[in-house]
This record gives sequence, C-alpha cells and structure tokens, in this order.
Amino acid sequence: MKRLPILDKLDADLAGSQRELQVDIPKAILTAREHGDLSENAEFKAAKERQMFLESRVSLLQKRISDIMSINVNQIPKDRSGLGSTLKLKNLDDGEERLYYLVFPEEVDPDLGKLSAASPVGRAMVGKQKGDEIIISLPDGKMEFEVLEVTTIHDNPEEGDSASA
Repeated sequence: MKRLPILDKLDADLAGSQRELQVDIPKAILTAREHGDLSENAEFKAAKERQMFLESRVSLLQKRISDIMSINVNQIPKDRSGLGSTLKLKNLDDGEERLYYLVFPEEVDPDLGKLSAASPVGRAMVGKQKGDEIIISLPDGKMEFEVLEVTTIHDNPEEGDSASA
C-alpha cells in the first residue's frame, strides 16, 4: 500500500513541533531563568505555556498519524465514492458542473471543492455512483446534483493512492 500524502504533512508538522519542543523551548527557558526571579518572569511563564502547548500538539499529531496509518485503503469502495474520491457533479438548478473531492479533515478547503467525507455535505456524497442524485439540505433550501463521474482513490495511482486531490 502506498503512503497517503496527508501523512507527509502531518509528519512535517510533528517534526517541527518536536524540534521546537526539544531545541527552541529549552533555550528560551534557560534565557528566561538567567533574568532572575521566576515568580514574576513573563518570558519564563510564556516559554512554559508554549512547552505545554507543544507537548499536547505532539501527542495529538502522533495519535492522528497512527489513526490514518490504521486505515485500510483496500476497504474503501472501488465502485462508488468514498474517502479520496473525486466527484464531478452537475447542479440540477443551474446546470453548472463542478469537481468535489472527499478528503481528510486536515485537507478541507471548500473554495477548492475539498470536503471532509465526515461533514454533512461530504456524507451526502459518500457511496454515490455515476447517475445518482445527491440532495443537500441547506438552511435556506436544498441543492440537487447529478453525479456525472466518480474517480475513487483506487483510480488515482498517480497520486499515490492519495486521499487528497
């Protein structure tokens, strides 16, 4: 199984946070201690708060990487939309055609059509095939689409079995 590109981004975030935690924060704490009384030392307090934030961030990133690595790409449907799919949809109201991508939450960018497969709109698109209709309920009405084309994560080998588009 090929590596999902989202893992590269998360690994880079993790490495940056770990570097700051292991290199930059100790230097900042040492510098702050040199200023004397720690009880009224704003630099020391800020460095310690940043240290706690980074420790939490490292833990969350490690868990997220583990969660993504445990996804079995082979269990994602090959004949209908799922995580990593690209859907070409036609708006039945105005006839406009647009591409949407079902991506991990970290990759969401609605302006580019990148939607989380776990979001309400993304869930409406999961499991669809060419010719299906999608009805999305919005606060001010509904939108109806026809699925013109579905490209699954399995159809995108050039993207490294990517869930990002």
